Amino acid sequence: MKPIELLAPAGNMEKLRIALAYGADAVYFGGKMFGLRAFSDNFELDELKTGIALTHAAGKKAYITVNIFPHNADLADLPEYLRFLRDNEADALIISDPGIYRIARQITPELSLHISTQANNTNWSSVLFWEELGAKRVVLARELSLKEVKEIRDRTTVELEAFVHGAMCISYSGRCLLSNYFTGRNANHGECAQPCRWKYSLMEESRPGQYFPVLEDEKGTYIFNSKDLCLLSHIPELAKAGLNGLKIEGRMKSVHYVATVVKVYRRALDAYFASPDAFSVSADMLEELAKISHRPYTTGFYFNKTDHCDQIYDRSTYNQTHDFIGLVKSYDIATGMALIEQRNNIKLGDEIEVFQPHSDNFQQKIDQMFDCEGNAITVAPHAQQLVSIAMDRPVTEYAMLRRKGIQNDG
Repeated sequence: MKPIELLAPAGNMEKLRIALAYGADAVYFGGKMFGLRAFSDNFELDELKTGIALTHAAGKKAYITVNIFPHNADLADLPEYLRFLRDNEADALIISDPGIYRIARQITPELSLHISTQANNTNWSSVLFWEELGAKRVVLARELSLKEVKEIRDRTTVELEAFVHGAMCISYSGRCLLSNYFTGRNANHGECAQPCRWKYSLMEESRPGQYFPVLEDEKGTYIFNSKDLCLLSHIPELAKAGLNGLKIEGRMKSVHYVATVVKVYRRALDAYFASPDAFSVSADMLEELAKISHRPYTTGFYFNKTDHCDQIYDRSTYNQTHDFIGLVKSYDIATGMALIEQRNNIKLGDEIEVFQPHSDNFQQKIDQMFDCEGNAITVAPHAQQLVSIAMDRPVTEYAMLRRKGIQNDG
C-alpha cells in the first residue's frame, strides 16, 4: 500500500510552521479572500508566498482553499488571485463551486484542483463527474460510511481524501444557513458564527412565548451540537478503504491542538505502514488527544448511522486535561536555558510536561525563570511575555510546555 498523506490545517504562519515541524505531509491554508474560514487569521498575499515557499523547503505540499460559494461580485478579483497562486507554485487549489472550478481550469490549467468536502460528494457517480472534468482529488462528504468510501474507491481512480479528526458540522457537509439567519454572517463565505453550538428550547405554534426544553434540563439543550470526530483507532480500515489523504480539521484551533493532533496521527500512520499486522493504538496516543481542547469524540458516519450518542445535549463545553502554557522559541545548549513565549500563566514551582516534535515527552519542575533583562522572576505575568527557563533536557524550537489542569485551550 502507498503511504497515506497526512493533511493539517494552517490558520496562520505560526500554525503552518508547527504543522510542518510536527509531521504533516501537507498543509491547507487560505488567503484573505475566497476561503471558508474568514475568522481565522489567514494569509496576506506576501504571507501566502512565504507559506508556500516554507512548505516546499520542508519537502511538503501546500494546498490553498478557494472554497467559498461566490456571488457574481466575488468573481471579479478571482482571475488575478488564481494567477498569483499559480506563479507562487501552490500544489493544489481546494474548490467547492463549479463556477470557480471553471474559471480556474481556464485561467490556470497548470494547477491541480481538489474538490472540497463542501461540494457534497456522497456517491461514486458524482466523484466520477469531477474525475472526468480533470480534478486530481476529491475530498469526500463527511456523511459517508466506510463501506461507501470503499465502493467509491473501487469505481474511481481520482485521489480520495477524507476528514478523520476535528469538529463536525451539524449541517450537510457544512452547507448551513443558520448563521446567515441569526447573525447575517454567511457561513458559505467563511463567516460562520457557529449557532449550532448555542442553547435551544422548543416553542409550540399555538402557545407563543412558552419555551419548553427539549430535554428536562434547566440549562436548556444543545440539539445541534455534534461531538468531535476521531478516527485514530481506525487507521487500518481507512488505509484498506483506499484513501489517499487523511485530513485534520482546525484552521481556527490553537497551535497546541495542531501540534498534538498532527504528531499523534503521524505516529499512528508511521506505525501502521511499518508493520500493518502489528498495528495498535497505544494508550499514550489516546491520552495525548485528551490533553487538547475537544468535545467528546465520535467516529461520525463511518461505522454506523449517527444517533443521539453522537450529539452533546447538556452544554457546549470542551474537555481537556492539560493547559498549554508556553512555546519554545530557542534553546541554548551551553546554558541549558530555553527562551519561552508565554501562552498561559507560568510560575516558579510549576510541574510541567514538555512536548516536542521528534522526542518523547518529559516531566520537570520550573526551578529557574528569568525575564528578558536577566532578572530572576517567580511568575510571567504578561500575555506572550518572553522568559528564559532552565530545562532538564535539551529542547527544540516549537517544543511546548503544558501543565495538568482544566482550562481553555490556548
